[in-house]
Amino acid sequence: MDTLLFLFGEGKDLNPLQTALRAVVVFAIGLALVRLSGRRSFGQRAPFDFVVAVLLGATLSRAIVGASPFVATVSASLALVAVHRLLGWACVRLPKLDRLIAGREREVYREGRFDQGQMDAALITVGDLQESVRQTLGSRTLDDVEAAILERNGQVSLIRKRR
Repeated sequence: MDTLLFLFGEGKDLNPLQTALRAVVVFAIGLALVRLSGRRSFGQRAPFDFVVAVLLGATLSRAIVGASPFVATVSASLALVAVHRLLGWACVRLPKLDRLIAGREREVYREGRFDQGQMDAALITVGDLQESVRQTLGSRTLDDVEAAILERNGQVSLIRKRR
């Protein structure tokens, strides 16, 4: 026990070696938690997933600097990942819950017309759509676009006109 205390320290009075060792251990724990959380939390990037990523980082950082007890911080991080997995599982099985948590897609443009109501609700501008067209299609106009859909993850999907 004295060796662990010497290596990892206790409280906020940590030397550089103790902080570095804590960082390595927390990195390993964080990696395990992200793997346990699944691809969703760092792949799809829905608001639901961002919250987990931010909270997990904030919580684990406290273990590194000794701002909170190490075991309690790791336990809290595990609880966050468990809630994320549980809600993800529930969203797969309950479409209404999925819509509540992840939102829904919005068609903001179709056949030459912007849907201002959908754009206002999503806080997206014509300039945002034009930027997506430039980045995705390499075009300065929406001439080749049949529809633009703001996806639940915040990305704009562009559907080309059929020729």
